[in-house]
Amino acid sequence: MRFLVLLPAPEAEWAKLPPEEHEKGMRAHARFNRELAEGGHRVVVASPLRPSAEALSMRPDGNGGTTVTDGPFTESVEQIVGFYLIESDDREGVRACCRQLSSTGDLIELRELEGN
Repeated sequence: MRFLVLLPAPEAEWAKLPPEEHEKGMRAHARFNRELAEGGHRVVVASPLRPSAEALSMRPDGNGGTTVTDGPFTESVEQIVGFYLIESDDREGVRACCRQLSSTGDLIELRELEGN
């Protein structure tokens, strides 16, 4: 099975955090990676994302074409700032690792990929 761990966060607030808070977050993610590995779960790819202001949104224009605009699809307080794609046969184990990371302050949206 494959799972997508989405990491929504308020970008503007995150950018203003002091360095020690960023270090705390890095330690939490290092622990998350260790616990995933120890549980036999494989991180296929993980990455922070460029700021949502640099996103391109594409929508059908109603005439068979596409309208492309700068920025995210919706204006919101939280944007997806990073993700993990995890491969594992242990759904509950992945959930447990995500619960632990969330307990450190990270907001997580866990989604199972279709066709697993």
